[in-house]
Amino acid sequence: MDIVVCVKQVPDTTDVKIDPVTNSIIRQGVPSVLNPFDKHAVEAGLQLKEKHGGKVTVISMGPPQAKDALKECLALGADEAVLISDRSFGGADTLATSYTLASAIKKIGNFDVILCGKQSIDGDTAQVGPELAEHLGIVPLTYAADIEVEGNTVLVKREQEDCYEMVEAKLPVLITVVKSINDPRHASIKGIMKANRKTIPVLSQQDLDIDSQRIGLNGSPTQVRRIFAPNQRVQGEIIQSDNAKEAAHLLVQKLLEAKII
Repeated sequence: MDIVVCVKQVPDTTDVKIDPVTNSIIRQGVPSVLNPFDKHAVEAGLQLKEKHGGKVTVISMGPPQAKDALKECLALGADEAVLISDRSFGGADTLATSYTLASAIKKIGNFDVILCGKQSIDGDTAQVGPELAEHLGIVPLTYAADIEVEGNTVLVKREQEDCYEMVEAKLPVLITVVKSINDPRHASIKGIMKANRKTIPVLSQQDLDIDSQRIGLNGSPTQVRRIFAPNQRVQGEIIQSDNAKEAAHLLVQKLLEAKII
């Protein structure tokens, strides 16, 4: 079974800052991590390989430093890794990103299953996976909490708000996974050393059969108008009194002062 896992290096959301002029995330000086949802996608891919054989290839589109995220995946047990990186890919929205990923996957070769985390923690759109499936002309199965493959058929347990849904499809398919699907393994020392010795090939625009008008900022119909952090909530205040009437009076005074009533 040939398994492709799409991963993304994202800024650590505990230390995110927004540029008020460009309305973009300031990545310089901010530590980057492997997108948490993608860790579960990698684990799902490794488990499928262990059960059915084959190989796991991880791919990522991003700047040169995104190799760190790919090396982490190799240390976990992925067989191969490919970085898609070119300045012309910068500023891509989900449509341009999924188009570029699809072009790279076509170049890599045959696949049975493509796995993605359900969303990235920097954009939170959950759009790249389904859009990638559309570009490749395959079935998208989203929010997977369990995956079973028998022959040429895959059975997926989809997580809904108040229930689970069982869906079935023929391979090849694209599956996006939720965190409840598994507990990602930790890399071993041997795995880390092996990953550090591996060379990660880089695909640029020239390496792909790609329409230059559909990539990067120029190929992105979605433009971000504004990104901002939510206002911090004021800590609540507890009114304590042994006298119920006195407590009620204090509460009313507080509400009046805050112009709530």
